[in-house]
Amino acid sequence: MKIIVMKFGGTSVGSTERIREVAKRVEEKVQAGYKCVVVLSAMGKTTDTLIDMAKELNPHPSPRELDMLLATGEQISISLLSVALHQLNLEARSFTGWQAGIVTDAVHGKAIVSQVKSEKLLSSLKRGEIAVVAGFQGVTDQGEITTLGRGGSDTTAVTLAAALSAEYCEIYTDVTGVYTADPRVVGQAQKIDEISYEEMLELARLGAGVLHPRSVECALTHKVNLVVRSSFEKVPGTWIKEQDQMEESLQVRGIAHDLDVARIKLLGLPNKPDILAQLFTALADAHINVDIIVQSEHQTDQIDVAFSISEDEGEAAKKVLREKQNILGFQDMLFEGGLAKVSAVGVGMMTRPGVAANMFACLSEANIAVKMVSTSEIKLSCVIDRDRAIEAANRLHDYFGLGADAKVSV
Repeated sequence: MKIIVMKFGGTSVGSTERIREVAKRVEEKVQAGYKCVVVLSAMGKTTDTLIDMAKELNPHPSPRELDMLLATGEQISISLLSVALHQLNLEARSFTGWQAGIVTDAVHGKAIVSQVKSEKLLSSLKRGEIAVVAGFQGVTDQGEITTLGRGGSDTTAVTLAAALSAEYCEIYTDVTGVYTADPRVVGQAQKIDEISYEEMLELARLGAGVLHPRSVECALTHKVNLVVRSSFEKVPGTWIKEQDQMEESLQVRGIAHDLDVARIKLLGLPNKPDILAQLFTALADAHINVDIIVQSEHQTDQIDVAFSISEDEGEAAKKVLREKQNILGFQDMLFEGGLAKVSAVGVGMMTRPGVAANMFACLSEANIAVKMVSTSEIKLSCVIDRDRAIEAANRLHDYFGLGADAKVSV
């Protein structure tokens, strides 16, 4: 079977008219000879509305009950699209995440897919049906409904593409592809024709919202060819896949920015071999993701440690650290919100020196202070004040020559 997976986000299914358009897109693929699995998000702002309703009743709703509530949003989408496909005389069957065999761990709100039992979907496809699957959700081995976190429908789509050995996975969104920067804030951003898994993964992790990082990780692991394209314009999108000629890539392929950053600094931690393990295990056990870490030693028996997190996890992180202060033994904790992270990404950095020098020179010329730095083979990130982030993204995009005159495809 020639299987493809098509994923449509909330904007793409935001009204019945848009759902009709999605149905027509699916019909075109069926007519081209493909067996289609269609993954949908909830309509428009449904998820936000449901969260607001829950918090109106209880400011701190149970994670289990919140998952039960939020999982209903995608069920509306899949039912309506199936109805629309039937109107086009196409056989279609809707599946919730658990009916589709998506098994997860038991972390409500941030569940991770552990297994896909694909028998029901394969049987549906063999019967000539279009399988319409609710994104963003799954079920534990104990039968508890879970959700995968924001952007989880991308992960659902790529996971199913891997499990079904699909020829490729299409992610339909409200932009025409992956850009050299966020086109909403960088006017000279250019669409990229092809990009490597590794570059896309870094961009996704660093704030490029077009794909969920876990979906790119899954695509990289299972070598699923991805394409990001517009739901509203029939134009070529951006392919994310393996690339053979990495040497020809630009030194920097894209600029990403993340406006949800905070910094925590712990002063006077005991300088002993296991202290960092204790500290970051405590945060990991609370499912708090830590990004950049900086350690400084100011006395023989004490160290200071600073690290960045998402600001929306700030209160939870502070609560964990206060509870563990006696065990960890730090003297004081400082919290700084209102930060952002700007990053330059490109596989060309591996063989071409000077990215760090150029990035720091660019920010220095604009008098933008750098508070933290993180590097890898293909990315360089700087934490700065949030109110300078958009300016920094634009300046870096220009500085690295990513505008209209640059070669942005491989």
